[in-house]
Amino acid sequence: MSETIVVLDFGSQYSQLIARRIRECHVYSKIMPYSTPAAKIREENPRGIILSGGPSSVYAEHAPKCDPAIFELGIPVLGICYGLQLMIHTLGGEITRGKAREYGKAMLKIAGESDLFQGLSGEIQVWMSHGDKVTRMPEGGFEILGSSGNTEYCAVRMGGRSLYGIQFHPEVVHTPQGSTILRNFCRNICGCSGDWTMESFIEQSVREIRAKVGSSNVILGLSGGVDSSVAAALIHKAIGRQLNCIFVNNGLLRKSEAERVQDLFGRNFAMKLIYIDATDRFLDKLAGVDEPEKKRKIIGNEFVKVFDDASAKIENAEFLAQGTTYPDVIESVPIDGNPAAMIKSHHNVGGLPKEMKFKLLEPLSRLFKDEVREVGRQLGLPEDVVMRQPFPGPGLAVRHVGAVTRRTLDILRDADEIVVDEIKKAGLYYRIWQTFAVFLPIRSVGVMGDERTYDHVIALRAVESTDGMTADWVQLPYDLLGRISTRIINEVNGVNRVVYDITSKPPGTIEWE
Repeated sequence: MSETIVVLDFGSQYSQLIARRIRECHVYSKIMPYSTPAAKIREENPRGIILSGGPSSVYAEHAPKCDPAIFELGIPVLGICYGLQLMIHTLGGEITRGKAREYGKAMLKIAGESDLFQGLSGEIQVWMSHGDKVTRMPEGGFEILGSSGNTEYCAVRMGGRSLYGIQFHPEVVHTPQGSTILRNFCRNICGCSGDWTMESFIEQSVREIRAKVGSSNVILGLSGGVDSSVAAALIHKAIGRQLNCIFVNNGLLRKSEAERVQDLFGRNFAMKLIYIDATDRFLDKLAGVDEPEKKRKIIGNEFVKVFDDASAKIENAEFLAQGTTYPDVIESVPIDGNPAAMIKSHHNVGGLPKEMKFKLLEPLSRLFKDEVREVGRQLGLPEDVVMRQPFPGPGLAVRHVGAVTRRTLDILRDADEIVVDEIKKAGLYYRIWQTFAVFLPIRSVGVMGDERTYDHVIALRAVESTDGMTADWVQLPYDLLGRISTRIINEVNGVNRVVYDITSKPPGTIEWE
């Protein structure tokens, strides 16, 4: 197992970012709830512990607290913002409300030399976000490593126990030397060698998959998306033909998607691919259904039935593989044991029921999305698969407002293909979170070839996001919007109007349904 830095999460919006920055230093990081007992943290055999920021005040009645025993483990600790204040408070210091709050850019004056600021000196820009401040240090040898105009104890160290604290956020881009500070903590203070690479992850995963699976067969629901594609490539590298990929065409895929997936995985990668064309089965069930949630449930339930029928025919299948990633795992863990505070339920392939008695195989569950993409590259997946934009599980059904028909789905597919093609030609596809077409169940009057038309409307959607939780609409160049509109109207029979959706999330959602 790679060297590990444990990040204790106190509710900071930046906790995942801290973990990502640590991994950029080629050190494996793992996020754990702030209430994790010291004994359980020790079981992870971490080289260091980071206490994240958080929205609370340490002196508040219900403020989140860590197990005080973590400061006695003999493992280096770095407290960030709230983490610094909690460490000082726990060890006997004093935290009070500051006379002046400190938000945004500030200048940190580095005092002397230290392992934490190795390679840095003088003043550096940092990012602050706090209203409380340390007003009295604990006894026991804490020293000041840096201060700002408003914060005397902006960076501190208790050298005898390798306890460090900083009031600012090194993980954000607004602290330009933040990566150097985190690297110094990992390498200089925690003694990590930096052995976390995607090459080493693949090698280790192959060994783990082989040991876990043995001679059994594995089933994987292949969608053609990034996560399931990378999971398939990784598991196939480990066990070859013991992997059975089931690819269900629900009739709601993008244009030529079924052919692309079969060519890539069935022919090029020589995987055992079971292709099921269930188009008629799905579209018959969806006929006349226009309520979004009802459409989703029909698609999910029908997928389970199709998948169940196919998997029952595979002998010696003990494992179900899923493309679960690390953010999925983090977001499905109840915060401090409170299920009501869960961000989202744990996803699985199409909502497979508990009655399917498989053992789970989730080889990507330790990786962030950018790491998943890099593993895909290392395994030989083409860039258009590795960098594919997110595509909803229910497919085009949620991009087709109202009841779907074969005719209107074809209109949407043709329009969507033009959108993606033009966005790629403009060099924007890999820089935008999602770009797609939406079919609207309305008609408008138009004039084409001196004749009156009464045809359908296509909406364009392009959004910027980092995680899909929030999003902002993209200000696409006017000439690009013009080309897309002209091509759709000229090349897609049945469309005479194109509109652009300029709604952010919130208040809107990324998908229309």
